[in-house]
Amino acid sequence: MYPDSCAVRHSVESGSIPVPEKKEFILKTTIIFDLDGTLLNTLGDLRGAANYALRLRNLPPRTTEEVRRFVGNGVRNLMRRCLPAGSSDEEIDAALADFKKYYAEHLYDTTVPYDGIQELLSILRKRGIKVGVLSNKLNSATQALIRHFFRGKVDVVFGEHSGIPRKPDPTSCRMIMEQLGAKPEEVLYIGDSGVDMNTARNAGLTAVGVTWGFRSREELIDNGADLLADLPVQILMML
Repeated sequence: MYPDSCAVRHSVESGSIPVPEKKEFILKTTIIFDLDGTLLNTLGDLRGAANYALRLRNLPPRTTEEVRRFVGNGVRNLMRRCLPAGSSDEEIDAALADFKKYYAEHLYDTTVPYDGIQELLSILRKRGIKVGVLSNKLNSATQALIRHFFRGKVDVVFGEHSGIPRKPDPTSCRMIMEQLGAKPEEVLYIGDSGVDMNTARNAGLTAVGVTWGFRSREELIDNGADLLADLPVQILMML
């Protein structure tokens, strides 16, 4: 059973759950989460779709660790990195089309929420914290995954849109804040990559790096994380 806020505070004070020290206290009303590597472990299904497109071209499969390094900047960049160096735009686009078709049919094969995420989102909902999700993933896949795993727990969902720059550009982040009626100083931005930390910085938000995702603690620190969380429960103490 996930602890309530009193149990969490007791655990923090007793030292059983380490929480990063906050530089200053400003009441947070809103959280914007990254999706892949933050809320959901999607790595297996992303790898499956990428390797399907490679298999159609008689190319060797990519390992889990390779795909882990390649994700985060949109699926076209994922496929570009999976294909041999020097692949043409036409070759990348064709492989991307095969990736998209396969991935749309295999979104839930191995994807699961990280431990503690469902409980965290339920507590945030009970506390009245507004929740957005921002991803460089295809918008259709982002919306489908949120409906499947987190229905009723997220207020605004925003994936990759044509004509709107991807993270770390702050445009989509600011659009979410506008929809949620949130000021930058009221928002935690939570993600697992350097792209996410730079997104938060570019939007003027507090950047929280999670260490259970696809990237290393060192990458989060190097890209300006204000706080680090090793467990979802720690996020409650950052509000």
